[in-house]
Amino acid sequence: MMSQLLEMLGLPFLACLMMSGILAHCGMHVLKREIIFIDITLAQVAAVGTIIAHLAFHAHEDTLLSYGISFGCVLVLAAFCAVLRKDVVRIPIEAVIGVSYAIAAATAVFLIGLAPTEIHAEEMLAGSLLWIEAPDVVFALCVLVVAGFCFYLLHTPLLAISEGHRKGLSNGSHTPGWDFLFYAMVGLVITTTVRIAGVLIVFGFLIIPATISAMFSPRWGIRLLIAWVVAAVASIAGLVVAYCLDFSVGPVITLCMGVFLAVIAAIARLRSIQASSPAEARSVEGNPVRNGVEQRL
Repeated sequence: MMSQLLEMLGLPFLACLMMSGILAHCGMHVLKREIIFIDITLAQVAAVGTIIAHLAFHAHEDTLLSYGISFGCVLVLAAFCAVLRKDVVRIPIEAVIGVSYAIAAATAVFLIGLAPTEIHAEEMLAGSLLWIEAPDVVFALCVLVVAGFCFYLLHTPLLAISEGHRKGLSNGSHTPGWDFLFYAMVGLVITTTVRIAGVLIVFGFLIIPATISAMFSPRWGIRLLIAWVVAAVASIAGLVVAYCLDFSVGPVITLCMGVFLAVIAAIARLRSIQASSPAEARSVEGNPVRNGVEQRL
């Protein structure tokens, strides 16, 4: 039983570790820049590119032509967001991202209606991680290693922009070129990971571990380590539950991360309340004016 479980879930778990390793890093930048829904928007735009490749060139989803057209659509959105970022005071970038997602989703539905053959929209959303094959993992690993190396080389300027994006916008030092490069690299990661895992789990890996890690430490390295641990534990739990109950892997892993977030947030809230209660009591005891009023009452 255990050997069968390892044989079935080993490759999907490796893919989860591979994806979460870089998506958690991207997610920390995304939280700093306050562009939470950029992931799902880029994924939707990439899906539109896949459908266009299928309709125009009869290209299957796993071909280089389909991948190239998808990434080309992502680059268009990256350029659009980078240029428009300078108007963030008048038009919040999150609103631009939301409108872009709505347009991309409507376009995808329209193009699916035109497709002469069936296009599995559910698979784009939930993915088919449980049936992933070794060549898919190897290809994704090569792409993600290149993207990760680029993030490593550009860590200092990208982190400086993410940490001070509001200040940069207010003092006029905003650089659309750096923003475009950041969006393009995130788009490359998302285009690659969505193809093997679906939108839900990619969005979960991007946002939830980074959010949990932000509750524990302001230091970048510690937060990244916490995010990786959360993603790894959620992947193990989600894969086992999905295998035992015969559910789709993507939604279950995302749900596990959501449960972790809810539990940790509740514990953090309770600890905050417990820590503040003694402080309030000491404040009351040390306030003679308030004590005198209470005694007279």
